Amino acid sequence: MEAPSPTKPIDPTKPSITTLSVEGSQGEPSPLRKMFAVASIAAGIQFGWALQLSLLTPYVQLLGVPHAAASFIWLCGPISGLVVQPIVGYYSDRSTSRYGRRRPFILGGAVAVAIAVFLIGYAADIGYSAGDDITKKTRPRAVAVFVIGFWILDVANNMLQGPCRAFLADLAAGDQRKTRIANGFFSFFMAVGNVLGYAAGSFSGLHKIFPFTQTKACDVFCANLKSCFFFSILLLLFLSTVALIYVKDKPVAARAVQEDAQPSCFFQLFGALKELKRPMWMLMLVTAVNWIGWFPYFLFDTDWMGREVYGGTAGEDAYAEGVRVGSLGLMINAVVLGFMSLAVEPLGRMVGGVKRLWGIVNFILAIGFGMTVVITKMAEHQRHLNPAAVGHPSDGVKIGSMVFFAVLGVPLAITFSVPFALASIYSSASGAGQGINQFTTCQN
Repeated sequence: MEAPSPTKPIDPTKPSITTLSVEGSQGEPSPLRKMFAVASIAAGIQFGWALQLSLLTPYVQLLGVPHAAASFIWLCGPISGLVVQPIVGYYSDRSTSRYGRRRPFILGGAVAVAIAVFLIGYAADIGYSAGDDITKKTRPRAVAVFVIGFWILDVANNMLQGPCRAFLADLAAGDQRKTRIANGFFSFFMAVGNVLGYAAGSFSGLHKIFPFTQTKACDVFCANLKSCFFFSILLLLFLSTVALIYVKDKPVAARAVQEDAQPSCFFQLFGALKELKRPMWMLMLVTAVNWIGWFPYFLFDTDWMGREVYGGTAGEDAYAEGVRVGSLGLMINAVVLGFMSLAVEPLGRMVGGVKRLWGIVNFILAIGFGMTVVITKMAEHQRHLNPAAVGHPSDGVKIGSMVFFAVLGVPLAITFSVPFALASIYSSASGAGQGINQFTTCQN
């Protein structure tokens, strides 16, 4: 796979993204063990994401937010990714901190995640203390605290993921093979975090480890959520601390040009769009279409299990059972994701390149999404014939659901690694900085 050559020669006198890219990619590639350490932060990030994706849609409905309105809360992810990642990437590319370009942002993001999940876990208790009536269906104060914490969490996760991937690209120093391997590591640790998060979400007795989590305003489901988030905070802070101490991030010398003379982040972002070559445009287009499909899956996978497959509604035992089984399915999905992440390089060679591999798995993705219609119709037909099947779908439906989650682990592994590696390669070759990569906005 050949990367495109730059369209213009580098002008070292201009305060451009190109100058930063050259500064960040000088020297020899770092050892794989250092890339492995930085990529491990993804396990802590994804542990929290897994909890967010599997449990928070059911949780927000227990606080009284209607099912349709829950989608608007989740808009934070695309919006924060669209705005936060380019800004963080822009300033991390230009950071002259003595601690390095990426490490301050990674540490700040980890601390922000800890604050956010505390607010989410204690939303019901804070709302009750502020005057919520827990006998009513809707708890407005708890919802307000939850939404604040949720938005902080999405912003913090985007603060973390962008600099982490940029840090890996810095460590690869332009070596295409190591860039792909580093992104494969990142995808693998995302799978590890998913396994841990979904396993925690599917275990109904986790709150017994922290008995203080169950309160008058917080039932067993809520207490389990709190306990899961406690583990999430500890894991993320531990992995971030180890990686940031072990892997040095070389500081960038202060720039001769004054900051106020430099173009703004979004000025450079939109200006850089004019310089993009066809491969990058195609990468962005396919990625955008991919994520149009992935986002509904991430938002409503466990809710789909509770409502459509198990036939329950929020607050009912059938719905809660469906959510737990859905979390188990997501854990299976994460296991497949982990194995596939390590197999990206050999599979790419087998089919003639990672770009061709990405194309193949997109067909698998389309087939997987189509399975949801078949599984839903089968479950509805069974409940129509036998109302007692609510909360007790047949073994065939259960097996089909687990196969659905497992199959989607294949395209998910490629989605989490190959597009990012290609974007990093194209960006480096065309003179764009690793941090302010236009590609990061397309997945949102």
